[in-house]
Amino acid sequence: MMVTLLMIMTILSACSGGEKAAEPPKENPPATTENTTEKPAEPAPAPAEEGKNDGIFPAADKSLNPALAANRKDTLIVGMTSPKGTFSPLFWSTAYDKYVVQTVFDSFLVVQGDGTYAENLAEKIDVSEDGLKYTFHLKPGVKYHDGTPVTVKDYYFVLKALHDPSYDGESDILADKIKGGQEYHDGKAKDISGVKIIDDNTVEIEVTQLNAQTKNNLGTIEFMPEAYYGKGYKFGNLDSVKALSDKPVGTGAYVLKKFSPGQEVVLEANANYHRGAPKIKNVIFKTTTDETKMAMLQTGEIDMDMVSVNEDSVEELKGMGFLDVNIFPTNGYGYISFNHKDKKFQDVKVRQALTYGLNRKEVVAGIYGIYADVINIPESKIGWAYTNEGIEAYEFDTEKAKQLLDEAGWKVGADGIREKDGQKFKINFSATADNPVIESLLPIMTKNYKELGIDISAETLDFNAIIDKTKTGNFEMYFLAWGLTPDPDSTVYITKGSQNNISYSNKTVDELMLKGKKTLDVEGRKGVYKQVFQEINKDLPVIFLYQRRDMWGINSRITGWDITPYKDFTFSLYQAEITQ
Repeated sequence: MMVTLLMIMTILSACSGGEKAAEPPKENPPATTENTTEKPAEPAPAPAEEGKNDGIFPAADKSLNPALAANRKDTLIVGMTSPKGTFSPLFWSTAYDKYVVQTVFDSFLVVQGDGTYAENLAEKIDVSEDGLKYTFHLKPGVKYHDGTPVTVKDYYFVLKALHDPSYDGESDILADKIKGGQEYHDGKAKDISGVKIIDDNTVEIEVTQLNAQTKNNLGTIEFMPEAYYGKGYKFGNLDSVKALSDKPVGTGAYVLKKFSPGQEVVLEANANYHRGAPKIKNVIFKTTTDETKMAMLQTGEIDMDMVSVNEDSVEELKGMGFLDVNIFPTNGYGYISFNHKDKKFQDVKVRQALTYGLNRKEVVAGIYGIYADVINIPESKIGWAYTNEGIEAYEFDTEKAKQLLDEAGWKVGADGIREKDGQKFKINFSATADNPVIESLLPIMTKNYKELGIDISAETLDFNAIIDKTKTGNFEMYFLAWGLTPDPDSTVYITKGSQNNISYSNKTVDELMLKGKKTLDVEGRKGVYKQVFQEINKDLPVIFLYQRRDMWGINSRITGWDITPYKDFTFSLYQAEITQ
């Protein structure tokens, strides 16, 4: 399920440079039978030591704050890549739309700074001893932005929408195995038999399989008012629900007031927010690019933004004097995809050759310097499931790459381009425009692959156009990045998985991922996911490129943040405040 990022949400963390794709389903630590209790916000970390490549670097001289920012007493302006405008918990597809979703909507549970989850709309959650029944108790008195009361019937409405056969969003509710869910999806039942409404504030959900993620998956589904979104909805057609995606109504800390595509999202504090009225009255998500965000921070036109991290950008942010600079490991990774419907990419030797034949270290160093590391598996180095055991590093090796291509039957032709069965080895690479990653990647990739006898051409498109290509399958290769969550489970590399946009299929990966979901203890799951990562590392569904650091430049007059690799800024918006 989706959350952060992510992310989804994240999983569904955010990414700069337009490189962030949709976040994977929200994952969770192993389920337990005890109730969670809300934890206070984590204390602010101590200032980072100079010379370190992560930590918080406080503003050196707050008096340098530009007048444009200092004169804003009730408005926070956050810079980001332009959202698409799909502000729906069901249908968002980019991290930037998800930022709006996280600000406008709420769920039973909310992610904490350390990656665990605590109650949000839930007063408590009861889990049966066999781990198959989950009883969610909604806080009393919560209201939607339009003033209507929140009930668990709204939650049930969202469950039905997610089970609807016409649902085509990122989530995969069927994987949670709610009793009767498949029958409802197939039109064989009018209700989901495993969902029982006890009263307006209590819902019991029964599942048919043990799953380490069930409580947090179910707990991070956002509430949507049935009275609003359910008008005109009929089973088998979610068009009426989709039509309201740019007019969201939720229970979150802020209310959407205006969306100007390509310009800004304007939000206003929800005075009746169940965790207390936000301290900042107005929040604006303002569209920025890598070319504009630094100048906009410097002049005070925006108060904060995620900036691509490298030696120059770090020093530039610090040099402004009035910014707090927060640098931490990204819980995510950059990658280059293959379209597995393309015959040439179906040969693992070709995929391995393209990985060996790309100087990834040079690419990554050229973008991020010391602020990123080459990776070889789809897991963050800060994740509990990360392993380096039995993992091939795919160090740059042109001769090894040539050997693999020869073995795969791709022979060098008279013009220097490899060919097989009368087909030239040509690649059309889809790249995001005005992206520093692409600016470093393309020249090196073009040179490296030319040495292998491969002709590569590139088309540059805006970020949202790339996302559209991933949805339609109209691509050969592209660069994007995934945001991760604390749990390694996702549908990205599962056969026909809801986020598998590259048509990858591996029976061993499918079986191991299913085993990982059914294993409840952390140590047991570590062993399973080690096997998953070893298989993926060998089979290479994509070229894994890097895990970088995230960096936020934040105007020092804005305090109260709790931003971590697991927790987006949106989750502490309600407690942020403007100090002078």
